[in-house]
Amino acid sequence: MTRVKTDFWVGLFVLLGILALVFLALRAGNLSSFSFASNYQVQGYFDNLGGLKVRAPVKSSGVVVGRVASISFDNQRYQALVTMDVESQYEFPSDSSASILTSGLLGEQYIGLTPGGDDKMLENGGTIQFTQSAVVLEELISKFLYSSASDQGTPQPLQDPQ
Repeated sequence: MTRVKTDFWVGLFVLLGILALVFLALRAGNLSSFSFASNYQVQGYFDNLGGLKVRAPVKSSGVVVGRVASISFDNQRYQALVTMDVESQYEFPSDSSASILTSGLLGEQYIGLTPGGDDKMLENGGTIQFTQSAVVLEELISKFLYSSASDQGTPQPLQDPQ
């Protein structure tokens, strides 16, 4: 009888371990938040996406209101086209803006939606007109280094000793 009891507890422990690994794999792959709620798609054009990925969150006021559905390149505009699935329960004015933001200093990137003031709402297939691209840390550092190097190369005017 004790052998059966031991086998049961070992089996239960192994099953819980497998479930924990599946949960961690889904969290790491950003797939743990499957939603069966109805949604609508909106698009936005960005000059630079940084490290934005498909399934990245779309947030407004810190609340996840959707996910990035797809990322492509528009050959006519030479910009990245981001398609977002926004849950139908969240409506945004048509003059809303979208920015690519970063969680923390080096965290994951997400899209932040800022509502506008228009009476007309975004509809399925609509385009967000006001977008702000990602801030790329490497570009900021190179601009800082370039500006400080050019400042050092500029001679300062001599002071008149009076």
